[in-house]
Amino acid sequence: MNKTLMIAVAAAGLTFGGAAVAQDQMRGADMTRADVETRTATRFARMDVNGDGVLNPADREARALARFNEADANDDGALTFEETQAAREARHAQRQQRRAERGAQRAGGGERRGGRGERHGGRRGGGEGRGQMMEQADTNSDGAISQAEFTAAALARFDAADANNDGTVTAEERRAQRGERGGRRGARQQ
Repeated sequence: MNKTLMIAVAAAGLTFGGAAVAQDQMRGADMTRADVETRTATRFARMDVNGDGVLNPADREARALARFNEADANDDGALTFEETQAAREARHAQRQQRRAERGAQRAGGGERRGGRGERHGGRRGGGEGRGQMMEQADTNSDGAISQAEFTAAALARFDAADANNDGTVTAEERRAQRGERGGRRGARQQ
C-alpha cells in the first residue's frame, strides 16, 4: 500500500473524529458549561495535530502520516500486508480495552448508552451528521475551524440540550434532545 493511499484513508477517519464533541461529552453524568469548555479545549488540542491553532486538512494529513509511520514497523516507507494487519489488530485491541473500561464504569453506576447504530438513528457511526456539524462549526467558511469556532459549536449544542437553562445538562435533558433529533431525522427521511 503506498503512502499516499494510506494518508488518504486515514484522513477520512479524522474528518469525523471530533465534530460531535458536546454530544460525546454530555453522555453519562450531569455536565455543566464549564465542563464542556474544559473538555472541548482538551479535544481541540488533541485534534490540532500540527499545533497551528486551527483544524484543517493539514491536521488530517499529519494524523494520517503519524498513523502510517506507526504502522510502518520497519521504517521503510512502505506497508506490507503483515504491518497493516498488525496495526489493525493493535487498534482492535485498543477498542476492546476501551469497551472493557466503559463496561466497568457502567457496572460502577455510570449511565448505560446504546450502541453506535442506536445513537445515530440506526446508522453506524452517524458520519453524515458529523460532517454537517463540522461545516456548521466553520462559521466564517474559511475551510478551517478555530478553537473559538469549535468551542462555540460545542456550547451551542450544550445550550440546545439545556432545556431549563440552568447551566447543567442532565440525563433527562440528553434523552429528550436525542428523541427530538431522532424525530427530525425521521421526518427528513420520509
